[in-house]
Amino acid sequence: MNYRVCFVCTGNICRSPMAEAVFRARVAEAGLAALVEVDSAGTGDWHVGEGADPRTVSVLEENGYSVEHTARMFERSWFSRLDLVIALDAGHLRALRRLAPTDEDAQKIRLLRAYAPAADGDLDVPDPYYGGRDGFEECLRMVEEASVGLLAAVRADMEGRVA
Repeated sequence: MNYRVCFVCTGNICRSPMAEAVFRARVAEAGLAALVEVDSAGTGDWHVGEGADPRTVSVLEENGYSVEHTARMFERSWFSRLDLVIALDAGHLRALRRLAPTDEDAQKIRLLRAYAPAADGDLDVPDPYYGGRDGFEECLRMVEEASVGLLAAVRADMEGRVA
């Protein structure tokens, strides 16, 4: 059975699709693409059906990532099929915890930057939507940094299941 990770931000057009693309690349580089499923969603429905923000796409492509994305809204029923639900900021974390049908489901929710050693207590990935390109570049840097630790955690969790 595959290990399933879903990244969640507000509208699913900036931060979460960026995290999805970066983490999918890390999973593939690690030779785990056949074992780990990666996707993303938003806490709201504002952008459902739309593609990723063009600035997200541009920054990802310029840094060697591919992105094929259609925004969607996270649904409570998904908890039962997911292993990890990764929130991009504390607001998403709270929204997801309110949605979690059980305590076990709530335990699946984590903040992405909790996996970044240099996060220094500030675990939010700031929303770049209302700013300039530099915000998207900073978002990518934060996502890349946290993806290393997240991949290690997913590997450990997968190994723990096999044992």
